[in-house]
Amino acid sequence: MARPPAEVRFPGDKNRRKKVKVRGIKQASKQIQQRLEKDLDALLEDPKIFLPEIKAELGRPRRDMMAASLKEIEYVSKKRHDRKWLARRMVKRRGCMVSRALAGSLLAALDGDHSTVAVFNNPIYGTSSFIRRGNGKQAHQAAIQNYNNHKLRMLAWDEHAKSGHWFFSWKDGFEYTGMVPKSPENWIDAALEFSSVKFSGDKIRWSKGLDEETVENNTFSDSGWLKITFQNGVVAGLSQNSLSKTDEGFVPSIALTMLPPKISEIIDVEWMWRPIGWPEDRALPAEGLEKLEEILLAWMSMALEDSSLGRECRKSILNSIDDGYVSGNNWFDNESKKDFLEFLSGSEDEKEAIAAVIDNLETGIHVRQDGFTFELDEKVVRFEENACHPLLVSLWKDHGLTILNDMFELTGEEADEIYSRQLQRKQGFGAFLRELKNSLSTAKRLDTLPWNNVTLPNPLAFADKLIRKAGDDGVASTVSLARKGKDLDAAMGWAWLVVHDRTESDAWRFDSASRDKGSDWVPALHMLWASAEEILNGNSEQARNNYIDAMRKLAEISGAGKLSTP
Repeated sequence: MARPPAEVRFPGDKNRRKKVKVRGIKQASKQIQQRLEKDLDALLEDPKIFLPEIKAELGRPRRDMMAASLKEIEYVSKKRHDRKWLARRMVKRRGCMVSRALAGSLLAALDGDHSTVAVFNNPIYGTSSFIRRGNGKQAHQAAIQNYNNHKLRMLAWDEHAKSGHWFFSWKDGFEYTGMVPKSPENWIDAALEFSSVKFSGDKIRWSKGLDEETVENNTFSDSGWLKITFQNGVVAGLSQNSLSKTDEGFVPSIALTMLPPKISEIIDVEWMWRPIGWPEDRALPAEGLEKLEEILLAWMSMALEDSSLGRECRKSILNSIDDGYVSGNNWFDNESKKDFLEFLSGSEDEKEAIAAVIDNLETGIHVRQDGFTFELDEKVVRFEENACHPLLVSLWKDHGLTILNDMFELTGEEADEIYSRQLQRKQGFGAFLRELKNSLSTAKRLDTLPWNNVTLPNPLAFADKLIRKAGDDGVASTVSLARKGKDLDAAMGWAWLVVHDRTESDAWRFDSASRDKGSDWVPALHMLWASAEEILNGNSEQARNNYIDAMRKLAEISGAGKLSTP
């Protein structure tokens, strides 16, 4: 919510009790009054005190904007004690805008009343108090009256900067270099010293995370670093960590001490990085380097934050690679698919699933960190992630059936059911693939039991059902099934519970006839189960023969009749 206007008294107001609310002005504190009095007295003594040092040849005033301004400022300076003339000049629409603001500031100095001040508030250059007189731009008056503020004082020349004139300001100097952006050496030293990043060194400088040898030899690093070269040959290296841990952006901390704030005109910037695994003798893709230049220019134009610079620079290179395999910041050539899969973080089953996807691709593919996938014309595999689970979550929708077919030979309705269930549940792929493999492996082992595709007579069919369920889900899962048998199946259920010592609390569920009959079948059923366990664990031929013998004996004593050969 905006603050209400300040209540002030104007100089010469006879009604001291009356207060008028006016926006943009306030009663100045004693400290502000003392500062303004000191600065305005100095300005009145030397009206040229706010001017930059001229480091360029000036043309004729009619054709040179700066020369014209200096000529008019000289004339205003000579009239600095003429109140009437200053009062007319400060409202004059024609002529130099800086001179108009200077005339108003000189008249404020002559008035001597500094109790009521205006407030100049700029989100970039900060807040400062000044005395407003005439029609001069607020920024110009604030800059002239605050000429000791090395950033704010440049704003007096903003219109000149728009026309291509260059200014450089630091605490110990203020220079104008004409139409050529030629940065002073002292300005470069001050800019680096007071920037948002702390440097070591002199001619070659480096931030925390780098050293002199790395910067001097242009040595690439795994995460990358920024090399900046100034016009006088000073080189500065900035690590990614030093850029991401500052309260103020690096570019604004330097660019706001020059006008116009186009740091790209006075420095050369290079991003010192290549993907891990990329050959030193192979040039980076031209498309990526072109995109990299755009990113660096956006950063120098203060359109990209320091914390995002490293990531965007790496991405520009990685996303331009059109062959091999890319994962994170790593690159593998077309012959290194095995190394690429080993690099990924995940279980062997997850890596096998990703390999199945890659082997069946007809185009290239790009999987972003946010899960979006894109087909590419180039035969390249790009994964921004290196963890298998998020990759498989992204790939499952389009490639899940391929994975089920390649890894488990699943097709048709069975594959569709598993695919749809995983698509909805999004179970951890490590556990999902492991459980699916174990389940299918058990099913295949159960298929090796004799009479797999034959309908056995009762109660042998019930015994076969109990054995297969125990092999698939464990013995505990069969207890409730054994209790539900009727007639001969009830006797077989009792025998099953006896074999597994599960009768303690279940005797009352079975009638005496079922218990008596089932007890007679226990030895044969015990032999049958023991043989089944051996088949499921190893599928030996002897165990298979023992299973057949035990089933035939069980058929004989249960009255099921003679069995066919399995």
